[in-house]
Amino acid sequence: MNHKDSFPRAINPPSESVVNIDSDLIDKAMEVSRISPRRRVILPFHKSSDDTLQRMLNALQPGSYVQPHRHKVPPKAESIIVLRGAICYITFKDNGDLDKKIILTANSAITGIDTEPGIYHTFFALEKDTVLFEVKPGPYSPDTDKDFATWAPSENADEAVEFLNKLYDLAKI
Repeated sequence: MNHKDSFPRAINPPSESVVNIDSDLIDKAMEVSRISPRRRVILPFHKSSDDTLQRMLNALQPGSYVQPHRHKVPPKAESIIVLRGAICYITFKDNGDLDKKIILTANSAITGIDTEPGIYHTFFALEKDTVLFEVKPGPYSPDTDKDFATWAPSENADEAVEFLNKLYDLAKI
């Protein structure tokens, strides 16, 4: 197990029943993403992976690679709103060909995206200290949450950096 695998993917959710999504909470997630070997971290609002609605902040830094995936079995839609920074959100056809490329930026004309189940997608930070609000149905099971694209390298593969760089090139088009 390397350091990247031992660093927590998520930090503990707030204990309160009603949580303000404020600058302090966003800053907390951002700070952890800066020291994460994955360059991202989840701050969940749901208290259990069994919750039927998974709500979270996803704080990420440029250079964090999210392997293209879909939420097919069980089918899950996913919504993302950019609270700070900017991302490039890409959807793919089943064979790995580019389908759509959307730039989402906080406080702009396009700040969020809603994706139906079964669509291959990925996203990556275009700005330092990018923070997203994500929501999708639960429960969460790491074995079934994501159907990873076989045509894309896994997160820890040597080819992941090259693949991510190609995605960054797509964002410039």
